[in-house]
Amino acid sequence: MTETWVSTLAQGKAELERASTAQKVADMLRERVLDGELAPGLRLSEEAIGGALGVSRNTLREAFRLLTRDRLLVHEHSRGVFVRSPTGDDVRDLYAARRVIECGALAKWPDVDDVRRNAVRMPIEEATAHGTRKDWAKVGAANIRFHRGIVGLAGSHRLSEESDRLFAELMLAFRVVSDPERLHMSYLPLNREIVELLNSGDVGGAIGKLRAYFDLAEADLVEQLAQAQAGLAPQQS
Repeated sequence: MTETWVSTLAQGKAELERASTAQKVADMLRERVLDGELAPGLRLSEEAIGGALGVSRNTLREAFRLLTRDRLLVHEHSRGVFVRSPTGDDVRDLYAARRVIECGALAKWPDVDDVRRNAVRMPIEEATAHGTRKDWAKVGAANIRFHRGIVGLAGSHRLSEESDRLFAELMLAFRVVSDPERLHMSYLPLNREIVELLNSGDVGGAIGKLRAYFDLAEADLVEQLAQAQAGLAPQQS
């Protein structure tokens, strides 16, 4: 019996190789989303991407399928594949997951080395520098790196991989909002306060500040997303 099922594995060798390549392509495209390079509504050209990466159409379509499963792409019949635009409900669900993951990971701060701690500290400086140049896409990307650093405190590759899927979807929401300067510069000081609390040893205070940050950020992002999608000017507060 063992020889029978093992022998059938060879029949799937080509499919396995294609799937492995498709996952790598999907990972590359997800990183472009996290870096703020792919905006919601962008149509993805099979010819251009396949040519640039030197992969077959079947491999590329499998990569698109994987990213569609992760809610980063959407296939529109007879039109093609587009970068997805998240909704308010998507944002609420994302923040529900983030509260569980990041607040739990932040509790690990006293147990980790400076390499992991600096992965939380350094993106704050990067975001500040990008903000002075008004490069809001890069401010958003630095903000994502800050939160990736928080998840990294848990020391779990599985958790980091899953969180990257969440962060990529969140980055798309950032790209939709009508007033990115207000969105990012309002919360950069809160991120800095979290780091200052961590540096002072007040981990409980940092977790409380992160929870409060999530409550404010979720409400603000949902509101701005609705305004952007309705084509309305954002209200100033």
